[in-house]
Amino acid sequence: VQLQASGGGLVQAGGSMRLSCADSARSLNRYAIGWFRQAPGKEREFVAVSSWNGIARYYADSVKGRFTVSRDTFKNMAYLDMNILKPEDTAVYFCAAGTNPTRNQYEYDYWGQGTQVTVSS
Repeated sequence: VQLQASGGGLVQAGGSMRLSCADSARSLNRYAIGWFRQAPGKEREFVAVSSWNGIARYYADSVKGRFTVSRDTFKNMAYLDMNILKPEDTAVYFCAAGTNPTRNQYEYDYWGQGTQVTVSS
């Protein structure tokens, strides 16, 4: 599994952005895909997760109702759609693959390089 998150950039508060997670080994469909973020000076935190089949989806309270996880099994891709973005959403976002759809980052086996999301006020 070789993950890569992409789609970050600069957006104004209230705007939207879609992050993508790809696996060059095309085995992403076997795993739960979690999304985490790390802001400057802060610890990495859970954002959202989708089970391998997309049925179970969990979100951090801070993004519930604004962010949506999804997957495209045909394309072997996972997505994080972010709406009504706030300056406090500014962080490096990572996708990770693991067996179970958990909020615990230490239960993920594979991590991709992150993508920077900056939300201006």
